[in-house]
Amino acid sequence: MKKVLLCGLILTRLLFSYTGEVEESIKTPGNSPTGLAYDGKNLWLADRGLNKIFCINTITGKVIKEIPSPSYWPMGLAWDGKYLWNADWKTGKIYMIDTKSGIVKRAIDTPTPSPRGLAWDGKYLWLADNAEDKIIKISPSDGTTIVEFDAPASDPRGLTYDGKYLWIADRIQDEIYMMSPDNGEVLIVFDAPGPFARGLAFDGNSIWVADYQNDYIYKLKIRDGIKFIREDQRESIVTFTHLIRNFGPGRILKAEVHIALPKDRDNQELVSENEYITEPKDFVTDQWGQKTAYYLYTNINPNEVVKSIIKYHVKVYAVRYFIYPDEVGTLKDIPKEIKKKYTVDNDKYQINHPVIKKALNKAVGDEQNVYWIIRKIYRYVLDHMYYELSGGWNTAPTVLSRGNGSCSEYSFVFISLCRSAGVPARYVGSVVVRGDDASMDDVFHRWVEVYMPGYGWIPIDPSGGDKPSPREQALGFGYLQNRFLITTESGGNSTTLSWYYNSNEFIETEPNTHYEVETIAEWEPVFK
Repeated sequence: MKKVLLCGLILTRLLFSYTGEVEESIKTPGNSPTGLAYDGKNLWLADRGLNKIFCINTITGKVIKEIPSPSYWPMGLAWDGKYLWNADWKTGKIYMIDTKSGIVKRAIDTPTPSPRGLAWDGKYLWLADNAEDKIIKISPSDGTTIVEFDAPASDPRGLTYDGKYLWIADRIQDEIYMMSPDNGEVLIVFDAPGPFARGLAFDGNSIWVADYQNDYIYKLKIRDGIKFIREDQRESIVTFTHLIRNFGPGRILKAEVHIALPKDRDNQELVSENEYITEPKDFVTDQWGQKTAYYLYTNINPNEVVKSIIKYHVKVYAVRYFIYPDEVGTLKDIPKEIKKKYTVDNDKYQINHPVIKKALNKAVGDEQNVYWIIRKIYRYVLDHMYYELSGGWNTAPTVLSRGNGSCSEYSFVFISLCRSAGVPARYVGSVVVRGDDASMDDVFHRWVEVYMPGYGWIPIDPSGGDKPSPREQALGFGYLQNRFLITTESGGNSTTLSWYYNSNEFIETEPNTHYEVETIAEWEPVFK
């Protein structure tokens, strides 16, 4: 059974309620459940194999009533307050049904070839199509398309509306997504309860999911107050090595080395004390509260190599945050000390530069919601930049004008725009698992954390999230894989690490002295 960590306690998915956790389940009356809807009291379930639509009591799970489906391939269902709507894949039509008599009151053509999920938002129908991978708002009178968005992933099936957001189930990813009906942004991602989520319904408090393979209807918890979960624990020994190799012909007169020391965070735990293979001279804390091990070397001769080595025994996790935009506080709710500390300007960010101010105005406009300020900045950066690792870290205005950058440069641009908008932002740096559990990293990775009132510091990876699909973009916003050990937390221009992360060095040499600095993180799995 998959385990998750909630609020510091490891609990199975069956013992604690969080977004996506199964509260209860009902066995379906047939073996081919597809569409699902809620009429304010009972569930309605379509079954393709039986060509029937069943009314099911949510308390007892008993079938109260059954009516024939309008045609032979019933898919999505939606309840409009009076009538039940059913999308049929074979005929390409959507039928409006009087559930009392079973009479079809209206039939409209679907605008796409493969109608699957169906939802009602109080005025319009929403349709999920898995051939075109679209989520489409249509007129219930004639099927005219009002607006359409890309589906979160490649095989959308179930669809429902909760009064604020759309919820979509994807067959291939086995995930459920919360999407904004205003702009198509995917806001929340979580695992589906079964292997083939087909129909979705909202009962005013919970999401119901019909699974085609398991033949069960699952009731899922949402908006439970749990802000994040940990899952997919990885326990490792991480050996970080900082190496200075002097090629000469002169001497290195002085080398000061700082290695950043990780701490417990939402995504990680230190299992034991750090093992200092090379004993540091001292420990130093910079202006951001980042602690480093400090090493001092003098008179390093030509062809001499000095190494500073630390071992960390850690557990790292995938962390998934459940952020509901309407539950995020305002700019006024941000603690004054955090806002003062993490909205300051410097030469790298240049938050008042015309390029930054112009981009911020285009990205955010008059938006006041803190979540949407941040999310619109994220969208702007994704739309106006592409990843390119070319060496060097330019200023935020330069990078944004150029339109490409490394993970660090993406981070600087994002922080600059957030701070210019009055949103506290900082960066974190990490060492990374590269493929196998036993791996070596000498590239590393940096991303952003923003402060959301009501939630705290949230990870945002603008370079990692710069991908084609809405799902992949959403995974760059409030989600971390279990591949990262965060060593560094900084607002920038650290007194010890400067603009670097993981480690940094200050070196003084004789003339004509050539040297090389190498930093490597070795991951070794711990099996128990």
